Amino acid sequence: MKQALVNTWKNYKKSLPIMLGILMLINLFNPFIQKYYNNIFTGNFILDPLIGALAGSISFGIPITSYIVGGELLNKGISLLSVSAFIMAWTTVGFAMLPMEIAYLGKKFSIYRNLINFIFSIIIAILTEFTINILK
Repeated sequence: MKQALVNTWKNYKKSLPIMLGILMLINLFNPFIQKYYNNIFTGNFILDPLIGALAGSISFGIPITSYIVGGELLNKGISLLSVSAFIMAWTTVGFAMLPMEIAYLGKKFSIYRNLINFIFSIIIAILTEFTINILK
């Protein structure tokens, strides 16, 4: 048990500088990207989920704040389709965290996980829009 705690502490000390650096970069870029959300989303049914997933993949957020961000984007007139793709990618795809993920989980796994989550964020956004339109 003691050896497990020592190993955990060593791994934590090794990953902390990487995590802090990545989080600082994300916090620098997120406000810049958020200013241009209205210009990024076009209202196109085909392009908007792709753009939303790309924007969500580049910026990074935690799930608990996604409700606030999603509400703000909807209030700015951005479509539910775009917001759904954005939030899904924002919470599940992390291009900014990819170097750290590769270091700990391996290159192949990290790339596949992010790619699959990116694709499914678009699919789920389309299915969300489709479901809501059926229920109306």
